[in-house]
Amino acid sequence: MYVIFGAAGNVGRASAAALRRAGREVRAVVRDPAQGESLAAIGCEIALADLNDADSVARAINGAHAVQLLCPVPRVHDDPAAAMRRMIDASVTALRAAAPPRVLALSDYGAEHAHGTGITTLFHYLETQLRTVDSSLTFLRAAEHMHNWARVLPAALEHGVLPSLHHPLDKLFPTVAAQDVGELAAGLLLDAAPSRAAPHVVSIEGDKRVSPLEVARTLEELTGRPVAARAIPRDEWHAMLGRAGLGEQHARLIVDLYDAHNAGRIDVEANVGERRFGATTLRQVLAALLPHMAGAKTAAR
Repeated sequence: MYVIFGAAGNVGRASAAALRRAGREVRAVVRDPAQGESLAAIGCEIALADLNDADSVARAINGAHAVQLLCPVPRVHDDPAAAMRRMIDASVTALRAAAPPRVLALSDYGAEHAHGTGITTLFHYLETQLRTVDSSLTFLRAAEHMHNWARVLPAALEHGVLPSLHHPLDKLFPTVAAQDVGELAAGLLLDAAPSRAAPHVVSIEGDKRVSPLEVARTLEELTGRPVAARAIPRDEWHAMLGRAGLGEQHARLIVDLYDAHNAGRIDVEANVGERRFGATTLRQVLAALLPHMAGAKTAAR
């Protein structure tokens, strides 16, 4: 049995689908029964679990050959870092008590840093805690997801301005499609390689690094509308994130993350593990996102 936490998300859904295509039994773990309907339709067993509850996690992993673990950053919480660490602690407690043969944790570029990288330090904590679990461990570190641009696409389409916290606008940075992360995760879980004494670190990004200027140009090509990238001044970040509905602590995590990005600290860890590259392009991801944006009209190009 392959147990996929966060199976309703973009990465988890891709992993579950790939494992089902390979003929494996999959237990898709979700928070709400409605999230499991489409997963049940492809033959997944559905389990409900709360990552804050070690007993709940233990029930979900019962009988698992392999577990894919995702601990999301809680968006609606006064202290999202503390909330995520509690989820990690509860999950690790359950995994220690009944360690499955294999555990793959979805992590981030920059997770080797313990301090100064905002949200990414939480994935450092995840990796550190999982090292105490007696399983064959894989840490799949992904670059920034291309789907993150969905958050600002409505404003870009309405006003013709694509806001960016990446500075400068012509700087290339690694990014990846969630579909590629999920499919690679499934492939790594299916890998028949023997257990490793140390965690296997795998990094994934797209085959081409991009800049905010390129994102804007791609949107122009897809929509036939003018779109200009704009670097949001550093002193406006907190206010902008607050208007987006983020609390002070969550905004601080994001500000610290992009400070680290712009300083060049968020990247592949040198000489560690292996590197993989996804095949999905930025253009493909944006083209798939646009039909779901209010008022978007994709040009026939």
